[in-house]
Amino acid sequence: MLTIQELQALMTDLESDRVERTSSTKDTDKFAEAICAFANDLPNHKQPGYLLIGVDDHGNPTGLNATDQLLQNLGALRSDGNIQPLPVLTVDKCPIPGKKGDVAYVIVEPSDMPPVRYKGRIWIRVGPRRAVASEQEERILIERRTALAKSFDSRPCSGGSLNDLSVNLFTINYLPNAVSREIIEENKRELTDQLASLRFYDHSKGCPTFAGILLFGIDPLSWIPGAYIQFVRFSGTEITDEIQNEHKFSGDLLTVLRELDSFVSLQIQSRPEAESILRERQVYDYPKVAIREFLMNAVMHRMYENSNTPIRFYWFSDRIEIQSPGGLYGEVTPENFPRQNAYRNPVIAEAMKIMGYVNKFGRGVLFAQESLAKNGNPPAKFTFESTYFLVTIQRGP
Repeated sequence: MLTIQELQALMTDLESDRVERTSSTKDTDKFAEAICAFANDLPNHKQPGYLLIGVDDHGNPTGLNATDQLLQNLGALRSDGNIQPLPVLTVDKCPIPGKKGDVAYVIVEPSDMPPVRYKGRIWIRVGPRRAVASEQEERILIERRTALAKSFDSRPCSGGSLNDLSVNLFTINYLPNAVSREIIEENKRELTDQLASLRFYDHSKGCPTFAGILLFGIDPLSWIPGAYIQFVRFSGTEITDEIQNEHKFSGDLLTVLRELDSFVSLQIQSRPEAESILRERQVYDYPKVAIREFLMNAVMHRMYENSNTPIRFYWFSDRIEIQSPGGLYGEVTPENFPRQNAYRNPVIAEAMKIMGYVNKFGRGVLFAQESLAKNGNPPAKFTFESTYFLVTIQRGP
């Protein structure tokens, strides 16, 4: 948090390229573009950037009433999925002594996975103003990311090449959703540059990243043997009971996720139930949206590195179990789950949001629990172990 003295210094330092001031409280695009630019940190300050709301161009407070709703709206810019990858930011407000009103502020940390985009555009700071990054500026950010890459999905898949990717899957299915149409039309870049800009190719190693292999790979299992989903439907309540159906979902993730969506619908059973003498409704044993959310979370958060274990999707007569390799990650603990979230595979998470398989970051589990309650199912139960994460969903009425 900022002290009053630190905030006043930022308000009056009109030359800094780490500060943006605005009197507007509703210009969401302007706020998000500023956050994106600070996260990209093109000047390489390696220090936070500051968005000050309720301050005019001369550094004077405007008498803003910084409501809780305003602070919530600013905080929501992190998780609504329009800024990719997720920025690290802090939101707060501070009254100015001797002045009427408050100043709301957002502290934005430099990203270790640039370039960061807002609605498909890369914003940067050029002195005291914002601008869309040029091709050369974008390349600088890409090279910086390569040196900072920490997550497994952003690392180079040594030995791989463009021949291991389905180029059409990337250029036709993914790219138009990830990058604004104007940017695609303006930039006639090489395929490797387009892939690298979205974290799917590593120029320094001359190969795809593991995220590129997982999302667009012709044969991802040859590089990551556990990257599939094993579905088994049992006739009873035990794993030793007769198997009624089994299926292995493998291949590029975009295809796997699309197949899962339609497959789950076929497994859910329903029956008519009378609401009145003249009306009846369909009652489902499970709400599709809950199963879908838990499966998407399993794909997004599972451990792909050093694991040959698939995601296990087991359907018993009284329950469903979804087990994914890898325990809780980062700052997430059994005590703060699911309020706290961290992303083991941020590039995969970003791609799933872009393709519509994730609506808002951090809401999947809560949304699934709500849908279970509405359908009459008990809440899902979670088992946390060091090597796996298990979700158990009991059958409904």
